[in-house]
Order: sequence, then C-alpha cells, then structure tokens
Amino acid sequence: MCSEQCVPSMAFAVILAMREELISVVRVLRGVPMIRVFANGATFEADLNLVTQLVMGVALIAGAFLARAKRYAAHGICQTTVLLLNLAMIAYVMWPSFYSDVLPVLPDHLTDSYHGVASAHGFVAVSAELFGLYLLLVAGTNILPDHLRVQRLKLWMRVELGLWWIGIVTGVLTYYVWYSWAP
Repeated sequence: MCSEQCVPSMAFAVILAMREELISVVRVLRGVPMIRVFANGATFEADLNLVTQLVMGVALIAGAFLARAKRYAAHGICQTTVLLLNLAMIAYVMWPSFYSDVLPVLPDHLTDSYHGVASAHGFVAVSAELFGLYLLLVAGTNILPDHLRVQRLKLWMRVELGLWWIGIVTGVLTYYVWYSWAP
C-alpha cells in the first residue's frame, strides 16, 4: 500500500505516461488526412489543444454536478483526471509555444495583441492549474498540515471552476488572435 509520501511521485508518473500516450496519439493522427474545421494557420497540436480544453471545461462542469449530487468519489476522479490531462497539454503544447514565441519578447511586447493575450492566458491558466493542484492536495490527501489547508473547500472549488473557465476563454481568444487574426 502506498503512503502519502509516494502520492506526488505517482502523480508525476501518471503525468509522464499521459504525455507519452498523447504524443503517440498525435503521431498516429498526423498520418490521417485532415479536414480543416478550425483556423487555417493553426497547427494540428493547436487544434487538438483547443478541442481538448473545451472538452475538459465541460468535464469540469460535469464534475461540479457530480459533487452537487454528493457523488464525491466520481467528482474527485473527474476533476483530478482533467487536472492531470491539462498538465500533459501544458507540457506538450502550451509551454513550448509560450517558451519559443512569447517569453523571449517579454516584457517589451505585452501591449501587442499577439503577445499580450498569450501572456494573460498564461498567467490565468497557470494560476488555475496551480490552485487546482493545491485543492487536489487539500481534498485528496493529508499531506498539507491544517494551517495550510483552506477551510471552505466548496467555495474555493467554485472559485477554481470560475478561474479555469476564464483560462479557457482567454485560451480561445489566444487561439483566435494567433491563428485567425495575427498577421
């Protein structure tokens, strides 16, 4: 049986496995002829990320309804799956784009729509991901001492859902600016 100390290493192993699976799926799908539904300038990874983020947003709302129905185990599994899948998407799609396209020109180009919207999205989305990881530790483990744990968990989970959806909206805006509107 695993103690609480091995939970972070297990989570990291799950994230790495999910990343590897995502990479293999992307490699297989690259060989399939594509029907363009999204922006013409977007990469396959950007399109996949957009769809994945929207599906994960819907899954988070479904998870909230699971909690409302007092199905807490299903709620925890749903929300944790989304949180860990998002880590894989950050590692595979979002961070490399941000690192190569946005980070080198900061802070000089924050007022440019191309870099500004991506920076705003990055700030909001990373805040949502880190806060979600914190809530996962609070709700799913006893790793954190009592003085580091939030008291009104339901309230903070609702705040997290709202923050996550702000991240999704800014992500859609980033997609639009980068691939439909940018020169």
